[in-house]
Amino acid sequence: METKELEFSVFCIESVSEKLGLDGEEVYRLLTEQSKILEEYIIPNYDILHTQSKEYIVEDIIEYMRQEEVIP
Repeated sequence: METKELEFSVFCIESVSEKLGLDGEEVYRLLTEQSKILEEYIIPNYDILHTQSKEYIVEDIIEYMRQEEVIP
């Protein structure tokens, strides 16, 4: 993983945790241990996602988490 992708991943985790009111470690666990969203969605789609607004990115990830049944 390149530095820009790592920084973007941290941004996504922190932003989603803020929106959901969860600890960053919990969101990381949901995206990596409960699912492969970080590995199979966020990082591979970095080029597209990083051009979007923070609100769009957060809502997109949360919707994906719901589809994967990681959160209700």
